[in-house]
Amino acid sequence: MAPYHVLRCCQRALNWVPVLFINLVVGWSYYAYVVELCVYTIPNNPERISYLVLFHIFLTMFIWSYWKTIWSRPAGASKAFSLPRAEKELFEREERAETQQEILKKVARNLPVYTRTAGGAVRYCDHCQIIKPDRCHHCSTCEMCVLKMDHHCPWVNNCVGFSNYKYFVLFLAYASLYCAVICATVIKYFIKFWTKQLPDTHAKFHILFLFFVAALFFISILSLFSYHLWLVGKNRTTIEAFRAPVFTNGQDKNGFSLGFSRNAAEVFGDQAKYWMLPVFSSLGDGHSFVTRLVHIDPEQANSVLQQNGKSSADGKAEPCVLGNDIQHTADDGKENNDGGQIASVTMECEP
Repeated sequence: MAPYHVLRCCQRALNWVPVLFINLVVGWSYYAYVVELCVYTIPNNPERISYLVLFHIFLTMFIWSYWKTIWSRPAGASKAFSLPRAEKELFEREERAETQQEILKKVARNLPVYTRTAGGAVRYCDHCQIIKPDRCHHCSTCEMCVLKMDHHCPWVNNCVGFSNYKYFVLFLAYASLYCAVICATVIKYFIKFWTKQLPDTHAKFHILFLFFVAALFFISILSLFSYHLWLVGKNRTTIEAFRAPVFTNGQDKNGFSLGFSRNAAEVFGDQAKYWMLPVFSSLGDGHSFVTRLVHIDPEQANSVLQQNGKSSADGKAEPCVLGNDIQHTADDGKENNDGGQIASVTMECEP
């Protein structure tokens, strides 16, 4: 066991190397821009001050969103998705996969779970021993099931999912703007140094290298940012973009898409004043999602999860039944961008 723990500690330490690299690059860019460009190279104060103010605004937002992405703990599934004691004992004793699936299906009927495996089975995590909520996946690096998991990002040494996806998108946005500001303000002096219109000083290397680094990072980050904006507009995760979610009625790559505005609101919230700030404003609780086929009332779903053991007010978990085999009625007043109907689900709790 000792060698395993030593290896795990070494792996966790190595996981911070990309984060350290990013911080070293940002630290050097700060020195090169503020000291070498603004202090030693720019000749007049108005230009110097305006550059410094603009630079520090985008640097602050970039660092804020970056570290919020890093330190936001991935959201895991609530206890409501664990098997009850009796069913868990039956599941562990049973050796036949078909019978195990019957047990899982029986439990899943009481949960807001509508996605399945490619073979139509209930999605169950053997490591965490839970029925996976919709859009939840197990991360082998974080060793947990992450709600609305997008991917595990080595550059932030964290899983990007429901708890920090907004921060991650803002991190990409502000990183792009940070690099764009550097390129736009440095290019004039980059050309002067390159054409020998300025004397060769110790600032020359920093400014030339700063422009190249900022331009390369801008191109790479902007492409990734554009891709994630597309994912937000489609209401997909990176995992779902490569492997479409499977519902009880089959595979549907647009199963969670509700139109651009509602898709964006799921990530950024419905209050515009919070959209550009790295503060949590995403809608929902990460356990249940509105789909093109099934509409779940967020308040009722949250109440069900609380009473099933998520976080009841009095600290006691009481059983509550959420019907998953309910008659769906089409709501003619709501249409999505694919022309599909949204059905409403009535959930009733039994004492």
